[in-house]
Amino acid sequence: MGRLFGTDGVRGVANADLTAELALGLSVAAAHVLAEAGTFAGHRPVAVVGRDPRASGEFLEAAVVAGLASAGVDVLRVGVLPTPAVAYLTGSLGADLGVMLSASHNPMPDNGIKFFARGGHKLADELEDRIERTYRSHSSGEPWDRPTGAGVGRVKDYDQGFDNYVAHLVGVLPNRLDGLKVVIDGAHGAASRVSPEAFARAGAEVVTIGADPDGLNINDDCGSTHLSGLCAAVVEHGADLGVAHDGDADRCLAVDRDGNEIDGDQILAVLALGMREAGTLRKDTVVATVMSNLGFKLAMEREGLTFVQTAVGDRYVLEEMKAGGFALGGEQSGHVIALDHATTGDGTLTGLMLAARVAATGRPLSELAGVMQRLPQVLVNVPDVDKSRVGTSPEVTSAVAEAERELGTTGRVLLRPSGTEPLVRVMVEAADIEQAGAVAGRLADVVKSALG
Repeated sequence: MGRLFGTDGVRGVANADLTAELALGLSVAAAHVLAEAGTFAGHRPVAVVGRDPRASGEFLEAAVVAGLASAGVDVLRVGVLPTPAVAYLTGSLGADLGVMLSASHNPMPDNGIKFFARGGHKLADELEDRIERTYRSHSSGEPWDRPTGAGVGRVKDYDQGFDNYVAHLVGVLPNRLDGLKVVIDGAHGAASRVSPEAFARAGAEVVTIGADPDGLNINDDCGSTHLSGLCAAVVEHGADLGVAHDGDADRCLAVDRDGNEIDGDQILAVLALGMREAGTLRKDTVVATVMSNLGFKLAMEREGLTFVQTAVGDRYVLEEMKAGGFALGGEQSGHVIALDHATTGDGTLTGLMLAARVAATGRPLSELAGVMQRLPQVLVNVPDVDKSRVGTSPEVTSAVAEAERELGTTGRVLLRPSGTEPLVRVMVEAADIEQAGAVAGRLADVVKSALG
């Protein structure tokens, strides 16, 4: 059996891979591991538990709550809220643990479990490994040490979570959004109520789509992975911009008033310049991953800002931000972390900050995003290969070097093994799409031949 924890918690098909038994067992294991680590020393532990609207979240939430309470943890059940809301409430309420049930942008049959430590921060890899080892040892027959009587955890609904979180979002904005019309696509997910409410309280005129979750329609041809509906709605309603979330609302992509897509790199560029102007961009530095478009790097250099690159994954962006004391980072996919106001990517906060920049400058989003020009980027997945050899194969290394010589300073090559599948991703950027496609195709052929 492989490692349960991936880069963003435990995920799988609900009731097949991710069962009620697994959810309950992992929750008990997390409580025991954190107790042994001294997290609960001297007080009765408290956990915040939230979920997105997936139908499977109902039984998985019940399993998680049962597991925590059986281990002596009091539970505050906050219901359907975004992942960053659970992280925020874990910190603001002084809870010892947060648990979010969501599979983010994945299709409805999937679900996942993500744990947050005290303060609303993601658990360290070492703690996740200990939780997994503890779960496996007890699932094979070792009995749990269980409290009885008054020692069992108590469960109650925390209905104030929605208002507390929305108030926090509006309270950190540098200016109001009066005069803006914004279309919000909630992906029929966790932000379907939160995001429209926050934008409205901040002064915007709000039009909503994808905001009628029924437990089955999350991410279904809507949200940040399907932007065509938002593009059309922004133009139809004559809005100033559109904002799209994914199922758990930890990411945000945008659309300008002409219906053009604005990706995470462009959002980062707009926010970086605004934060530098306000004096809040610490060390004049932005953190992003190796998948960021070369145009973003060139724009930051032209503007006199430092660009720090990390491996793919918002957890690596966050680690670098904490280590370097930086305030802004994110991914092309729309995970944007404003560390002064959030401990994780927050799609609603990102959208609000982007809209606030439009309102403050009086300039259209298209003009603000024009600070960077996206270079054409081609991504080819090469399946059924030995991805472990991608960095050591002489044939692949030689082909990459030849491609880099051809592209020079106006292009880039990145070969990346998938974290979950037997495939290698070949990404090529170039001055024009034809060259990028040709180079990517040649490299993909070499990878298939050498590693297949």
